[in-house]
Amino acid sequence: MSTSVPNLPHSPDSSHSGRFRSKTLTAALAFFFGSLGAHRFYLYGKRDIYGWAHLLATLIGIPGVLLVVATERASMPGWALAFAGGISLLAAFLAAIVYGLRPDEKWDAQFNRDTPRKSRSGWTVIFIVIFSLLIGAFLLMTGLAISFQTYFESQVEAAKALSQ
Repeated sequence: MSTSVPNLPHSPDSSHSGRFRSKTLTAALAFFFGSLGAHRFYLYGKRDIYGWAHLLATLIGIPGVLLVVATERASMPGWALAFAGGISLLAAFLAAIVYGLRPDEKWDAQFNRDTPRKSRSGWTVIFIVIFSLLIGAFLLMTGLAISFQTYFESQVEAAKALSQ
């Protein structure tokens, strides 16, 4: 007796069967437009809930970053909104790495099962993975540094206010 997985909007089975999906193009979409959900929409179609979540998080993250900058890092709502956008951006870089490092055989078994065409990744996908790792790690470390600096500066200000 076999068990079958239902065709959910985010499953590969529910997208256009018979259509070839390029691993290199998917990794590039995740790298360049991943925070907008482009790689998810390419793989799973417009009904993918995670693609829309990427887009929504980015759209609320942009005003959050602007609010944090305008208030000189003092706005808690701005930080919350910026955090959502940051998670979407970092998840996109991580997706580019994961998709790019997946072996071609596994990629084809999941996404190109019904097509006669097979994936042949080259150096392009390797460079996408390298740059995703570099830029993603840089953005993560920058975000952590700014967050910790803001926290410690607020603690110093609170200590000064208590001592006076």
